[in-house]
Amino acid sequence: MSEDESVLAFPVAPGGVPAELLEGVEALLFAAGEPVGIQPLAEALEADPDEVRQAIRIVEQRRRESGVMLERIGSGWQLRTAVRFAAPIHRLLGTRPARLSRPALEVLAIIAWKQPVTRTDIDKTRGVDSGGVLKTLLDRGLVRTAGRSVDPGRPLLYRTTQAFLELFSLPDLASLPTLEERAELVRGQAPVAEE
Repeated sequence: MSEDESVLAFPVAPGGVPAELLEGVEALLFAAGEPVGIQPLAEALEADPDEVRQAIRIVEQRRRESGVMLERIGSGWQLRTAVRFAAPIHRLLGTRPARLSRPALEVLAIIAWKQPVTRTDIDKTRGVDSGGVLKTLLDRGLVRTAGRSVDPGRPLLYRTTQAFLELFSLPDLASLPTLEERAELVRGQAPVAEE
């Protein structure tokens, strides 16, 4: 028996996680094509959820500077292409980026920050009728109805959806800047008047 044959190779466990689990997490996320939570990953891999959570952290860190990144979207995780490759991807696939009109962005912003909100509240905030824009956002799956208000006439309430989080690469609504932070950002970008 040679010296090389007498040495046992131990499996590599980056971050204390078996390499097979890291590869399994990546494979499942790649195959899913949509955000997947820790529990479904753990069940599919027959692994401990805490180990899967650690594997997610490692995969996220490894992919941070790559063309395919791991991002938390809503309550799950998803492999997504890096934003810097958006234009070449659209050229390759012959597609165009999803665009939202300014009114659609206004309505989405109102709903995101004030949800659940009625159409009347949206119209008051914008100062114009938002019915058509709201219908478009409902059709695109970016907003949904969320019950009825207790106000007279019991108008419908609207909230954002998982698709909204996916479109804007948000892990959750708490990731949105507060209205005060947004106002500060806008003030910081305002041109300085010369004296």
